[in-house]
Amino acid sequence: MTIQEEIKIWKEKKDAVILAHFYVDAEVQKIADYTGDSFYLSKIAANLPNKVIVYCGVSFMGESGCLLSPDKKVLMPDINADCPMAHMVTKQEVDEARAKYDDLAVVCYINSTAEIKSWSDVSVTSANAVQIVKNLPNKNILFIPDKNLGRFVAAQVPEKNVMLVKGYCPIHEAISLEEIKELKAAHPDAEILVHPESSKPVCDIADYAGSTSGIINYAAKSDKKEFIIGTEIGVKYELEKQNPDKSFYFPATPPVCKDMKLITLEKILHVLKTEENEASVDDTQAKAAKATLTKMLELAK
Repeated sequence: MTIQEEIKIWKEKKDAVILAHFYVDAEVQKIADYTGDSFYLSKIAANLPNKVIVYCGVSFMGESGCLLSPDKKVLMPDINADCPMAHMVTKQEVDEARAKYDDLAVVCYINSTAEIKSWSDVSVTSANAVQIVKNLPNKNILFIPDKNLGRFVAAQVPEKNVMLVKGYCPIHEAISLEEIKELKAAHPDAEILVHPESSKPVCDIADYAGSTSGIINYAAKSDKKEFIIGTEIGVKYELEKQNPDKSFYFPATPPVCKDMKLITLEKILHVLKTEENEASVDDTQAKAAKATLTKMLELAK
């Protein structure tokens, strides 16, 4: 029996569903019931009938699963899979902004801990951040913790006063403009598609900047046959699956999230068997943190 077959048997035994982010390895995406970016998976998690959710991603995703599905058991294949950016803002920074501005909305990227969400007014993803900030009645916006996505949003809502902190995704921040230019020189007909967590120079050179699902959708709809991709390399599996006749080029220094790559088939099988690594959220943070996600789902309709 293969490990994939064994996972399927245990999944049925435990009434479990497997959710996988586009950044995990291809072999994990292949056995998932649902694959997607953070926004898609957060919507799915809120409406699943299964008793157990195996969340193939990093810790903040498991927390979101707990908040949106408090009656379900959320299991993490690797409890140590984390996101550095998810911690890159302090309570002091948020408190100081609230003290300075009466008309302030604290907008929290979903790539953050439940504690940070609990300090905030609404969560957003890269797929819906612009729409939600536009829809907020507030003039002043503190966008936390990703400075690059915040800058991207600010450029599209100039009528708002968007303030940033210094958080960033180390993987997207490290994507090299020079390596993108080298790929463009080698493939002049290729379109450049990047994630807005990337630096401003990389976003500026792109034909399209958007969420992981946005990049996938753009490539599928485009008449072009070649694409330069500026996001985590795990997305290559879905891009090639949907577009077998197209070519996708990644920077010479591959953008790899080591935390996402901690998720393996062996670990998925282990948590299905043992129900170890259950995700949780501190009771003192849960209500406020969940409110930011609920508001996000309402404003993003």
